[in-house]
Amino acid sequence: MLHLATSTPTVQWDYILGGFALFLFGIEYMGAGLKSIAGDKLRDYIDRYTSKPWKGIIIGAIITTVIQSSSATTAITIGFVRAGLMKLEQAVGIIMGANIGTTITAFLIGLKVEKMSLIFVFVGVLITLFSKRKKHIYAGQICLGFGLLFFGLRLMGDELSLLGEFEQFHAFATQMAKQPYLGMIAGTILTAVVQSSSAVIGIVQKLYESGAIELTAALPFVFGSNIGTTITAVFASIGGSVPAKRTAGIHVMFNVFGTLLFMIFLNPVTGLIKNIAEALDLAPMMQIAVAHIIFNLTVTILAYPFIKQMVYIVKRVIRGSDEKEIEIDTSGLDPLLIQTLPAAAINSARNATLKMGDLVQEKLKESLAFFNTKSGKHREGTQQYEDAVNTLDSKITEYLIQISHEELAQDDTDALIANLQVIKNIERIGDITMNLIGFYDLVYDEKQDFSDHAKEDINAMSNVVIEMIELTMQYYFEPDESIAQQIQDKENYLDMLEEKGRKRHFKRMSSNECRQDLAASIFVDILSNLERMGDHTYNIIKMLKDPTPQHEPIIPVVEK
Repeated sequence: MLHLATSTPTVQWDYILGGFALFLFGIEYMGAGLKSIAGDKLRDYIDRYTSKPWKGIIIGAIITTVIQSSSATTAITIGFVRAGLMKLEQAVGIIMGANIGTTITAFLIGLKVEKMSLIFVFVGVLITLFSKRKKHIYAGQICLGFGLLFFGLRLMGDELSLLGEFEQFHAFATQMAKQPYLGMIAGTILTAVVQSSSAVIGIVQKLYESGAIELTAALPFVFGSNIGTTITAVFASIGGSVPAKRTAGIHVMFNVFGTLLFMIFLNPVTGLIKNIAEALDLAPMMQIAVAHIIFNLTVTILAYPFIKQMVYIVKRVIRGSDEKEIEIDTSGLDPLLIQTLPAAAINSARNATLKMGDLVQEKLKESLAFFNTKSGKHREGTQQYEDAVNTLDSKITEYLIQISHEELAQDDTDALIANLQVIKNIERIGDITMNLIGFYDLVYDEKQDFSDHAKEDINAMSNVVIEMIELTMQYYFEPDESIAQQIQDKENYLDMLEEKGRKRHFKRMSSNECRQDLAASIFVDILSNLERMGDHTYNIIKMLKDPTPQHEPIIPVVEK
């Protein structure tokens, strides 16, 4: 028998690696531009339009389509759940929608947009270099990222097509076709490594188009990538709060369920895709894109009726232990009350402000726990309260500004002004708390610590401030002159503690007792920040007694 010599193709691996890097960079760069243009609107849309799970699916799909990152959408969602601004049931809807939205990249690849990739690169560079307005620069960034994404795919595509001519790869592809679960595992691992399901599916589309792998081997790769993409949410939840872990758990549960379901029915699904491809004359890459869309739509439809059961399971698996979850209910800020009963609307805002004060008090307690234990759990807890306080501050302020546009009696006007002033001071106390966290981080990151005497001073002042915040909220709820006197006494005591703490600190420094230079240098700053907190609590009392100081604007200026 005559054996013909066959030449082994030469694959330029630098093209594959470079193209893959451009693909990943393009997705990231384009997403950054889109997020810069959208700004805080993304969070507003998620917060405003996700009261029902089905609304969450729509918003999750739209936002993921816009920013080209299901991981980013999931991260924003985790932030809302963590801050107590969204229930887990709502988060499930957004996660489902994010999976649907992420299919757009594979669909665009199927359309072979890559043929015009360098034109997008050229236009994007021109806009970025010669534009002066930020929005135009962001638009150029989007265009450039879009072009780089598809140029990278085009660059590595020709080289990937040669892999099918290697006997070893052919044997591997054949084995995956015989044992599809190997392809699923490979897709999971590869996506977890590169943290981009779009990138992995793009590679699969190119390999399938070149004939290097069969459809029965390509689809498990696609399904497995849906498990691998959950790794970002898992990493984000490590060391985080229970709500964050549960949200990540829902993401993993949903994607694993869908993948296993489609793997069980792999043969019928493969047949369906082939029938659709034949009926619509779909190109190979578009077949993968259609399979990806069918996968996510079907899993969402099947899982939607069982959202409550999924939430129940994840709560049983990831228990709350002794961690307290933040719960915020802003439903009392009803816009309908503003025109019908402005006084009732002001009272609703007042109740929300009292809640905001409670949150700031808990926030300071968490920061003090972090100071004493160095535990990441308490640092994360402080950040949770920060997110909640900032959102509540924004919502109450916006609500009060809407009320101010109505005709109000003088008493209602005074109450509205008082509420705005209370909010401003509470929010500043919260900001100072984050300053303290920054100081503690500086010391602990350098593996330093505070002396026992310094710890005593910080704890003493922090506890006085916590008591002052509690008393201030009591006074705001029901004014009582005896409470006002207690706060004034504690303000004087706090000033005395700061002065004594400074003197003791300078004495320790002069006698070389302070061995930790960084901790010693910022100790006075920490005392000063704690004293400023006391000032803001006392400011609230003074303002409540006289709500219309001449030097303060009645309504704060809101920048558009």
